[in-house]
Amino acid sequence: MANPHRGEVTAVLDGRAWTLCLTLGALAELETAFRVSDMTALVARFSNGELSARDAVKIIGAGLRGAGNPVDDDQVARMTAEGGAVGFAAIVSALLTATFGGTEREGGDPS
Repeated sequence: MANPHRGEVTAVLDGRAWTLCLTLGALAELETAFRVSDMTALVARFSNGELSARDAVKIIGAGLRGAGNPVDDDQVARMTAEGGAVGFAAIVSALLTATFGGTEREGGDPS
């Protein structure tokens, strides 16, 4: 069971529930994968609203490994998610939100 207070999320991949978490090590892995120098640049990279399938594989893979699941990116690339591409995007969104927080402005107004 995922613990949202630890930044964990649950995702169903290949019909199985998995826990994902972007630990500090997983974030370092993503900094290397996306060739950015720090977490601020990583957040900026994710905030642009563009997400490739390769990005999703890297983010989901790092989240799976961060939660202790022994999977590599090749295995992640072969996994399926309910809803297809939209399902993968939702998993990435939930994971990034759990890690970095939402985009709500002060006062709770997201606009």
